[in-house]
Amino acid sequence: MEHLDPIIKTLALTMGVAWASGINLYAAILVLGVLGSTGNISLPPDLLILTDPLIITAAGVMYAVEFFADKIPGVDNGWDTIQTFIRIPIGALMAAAAVGEMNPAVAIAAALLGGGIAASTHATKSGARVLINTSPEPVSNWAASLGEDAAVIMGLWTALHYPLVFIVFLIVFLLLLVWLLPRIWKGVAKILSMLTNLFKPKQDKRQNTGQSIE
Repeated sequence: MEHLDPIIKTLALTMGVAWASGINLYAAILVLGVLGSTGNISLPPDLLILTDPLIITAAGVMYAVEFFADKIPGVDNGWDTIQTFIRIPIGALMAAAAVGEMNPAVAIAAALLGGGIAASTHATKSGARVLINTSPEPVSNWAASLGEDAAVIMGLWTALHYPLVFIVFLIVFLLLLVWLLPRIWKGVAKILSMLTNLFKPKQDKRQNTGQSIE
């Protein structure tokens, strides 16, 4: 069993950084950078760049921006849309870097799996936020945002210290996503359809008015 420990640790870190990146990329980089620079964890060679003070500072600044943007209903949806082009590719790159200096095929496989996991968690977060924002009160939005931040920190801590537990958690999480994602996006589609219908009568009215004048 002991000879499997390095594999389990690498797998947990690889999938952990991808999972966390899809939820809050900057928090994930900040946690890994601070823990690595203080000697609390040993990062693979290709992830040691995260311990650079410049990257830690940049991640800290962007985390602060996201912390506030993520608490404002509507703004968080726009922010998530922009982050689609950042969280997923960086999550894939970090997953590839986490496997260390292995066979290139392993790195590519890690990038593919990592990108898929990052995309799944990002889609779940973004879709859930659209549904949550239909509530007029902001408390649920704040609670969801704080819960996501806590999940990233605790998830990475678990992946680093209890890799097997994290792998089991991730498998359960992915199975839940298979059931949950279609329902989330069905709800999002319904909301978008309702918003579209709100503007249709106004447009039709304007067109009818224009025809009457003619």
